[in-house]
Amino acid sequence: MKLTILGCYAATPRTFSNPTSQVLEINNELVLIDCGEGTQVELRRNKIRFSKINHIFISHLHGDHFYGLVGLISSFSLLHREKELHVYGPKGIKEIILLQLKYSKAWTSYPLYFHELNSSQPQRILENSRITVDTIPLDHRVYTNGFLFKEQPADRKLLIEVAEEYNIERVYYRGIKKGKDAILEDGTIIPNAVLTQDPPAARSYAFCSDTAYCPEIIPQLTHCTVLYHEATFLQEHAKVAAATKHSTAREAAQIALEAEVGCLILGHFSTRYDNFEEFKKEAAEIFPAVELAEDGKIFDFQ
Repeated sequence: MKLTILGCYAATPRTFSNPTSQVLEINNELVLIDCGEGTQVELRRNKIRFSKINHIFISHLHGDHFYGLVGLISSFSLLHREKELHVYGPKGIKEIILLQLKYSKAWTSYPLYFHELNSSQPQRILENSRITVDTIPLDHRVYTNGFLFKEQPADRKLLIEVAEEYNIERVYYRGIKKGKDAILEDGTIIPNAVLTQDPPAARSYAFCSDTAYCPEIIPQLTHCTVLYHEATFLQEHAKVAAATKHSTAREAAQIALEAEVGCLILGHFSTRYDNFEEFKKEAAEIFPAVELAEDGKIFDFQ
């Protein structure tokens, strides 16, 4: 599971920082999460192939999270894309994007599908053979979702030497990996537990930006491998965070602690601050396994 941070700052883009966008590669599925201005430039800078992106997830309709989307959609056409593209985001995103395409007479050369969201409850919005994706309802000034990405469980690990010991034919190996018992020619049943081992635990990634402190999401995040949680402010500006429906580094750490996640990544930093190490220091007092997002930084979770 690999996470590439394309942008992790709040508010307006600067010459040395970008608004929110990131690419997650999980179980051989590559997805784009949010699409602030400059996203396609950062995709190129990080040598991520546009053609590998088939699913884009937009958390909410504030500009620093989706103003790069229409440009990216248009660039796909300029690159002669033929493969379909799926965009998941709040109700209204289809109208916004299609209106821009209409008046610029820039209809796509490929099938473009919008999956508009308006539920206040978690819902599964994507499931295939590799991953599942569920919404995480958040508390912000406009309708906002985070997203929970999970690997589909892997097949069980076949103990080939044991299977050979029982003279089990290879044609049955696939079924055994899927959890089936083996039946010998004399009718003897060899339990699957004898022939296989548990696969590695499925990994998961939760993206939570933007949101006020929202303990209601903790049950959905429990034991998540990695949690990306916004930390727009330090605790000294907690009143500003509450007024703008954002979180502090300490509040993000409290969510991570109670959800017992494996790792916390902080991002969506306000540009009012010069020293972002203070965010890590503040969060680590509550939850030590914390990292800071940074434009261009790659996190590789084996």
